[in-house]
Amino acid sequence: MRDRLDEIPEAEVVVVTFSRARNLRGYRRRFAEPLTVIADEERALYRALGFGRGSVVRVWGWRAAADYTRLMARGHRPDRPTEDTLQLGGNAVIDTHGRVSWVYAGAGPDDRPPVDEFIAAIRAGAK
Repeated sequence: MRDRLDEIPEAEVVVVTFSRARNLRGYRRRFAEPLTVIADEERALYRALGFGRGSVVRVWGWRAAADYTRLMARGHRPDRPTEDTLQLGGNAVIDTHGRVSWVYAGAGPDDRPPVDEFIAAIRAGAK
């Protein structure tokens, strides 16, 4: 998404995380530069948008084990989780009047909408 921001100059893309506010600088540097990042420690927005929690099997099942095994075989060492690994995320478009015009609630930790679909939703919501 970050490499296609020039396609949506009429919108501001904001990353909302439930990380602690004191961790935002590091989170932004690691995952979200150059986007604005805000903390929703109480997960009020997550609940309002219907972003639920995943099951242990869905989040840490065979697929995740295979992914981590491949990464470790290439010499990567995964970081130890410091947050709630079962909290699911998603994407949403909120217009300048605060109305939610589009929501994609992820079914798993790696479930995100196609970037073209998200950009189309942003453009439609900006009108």
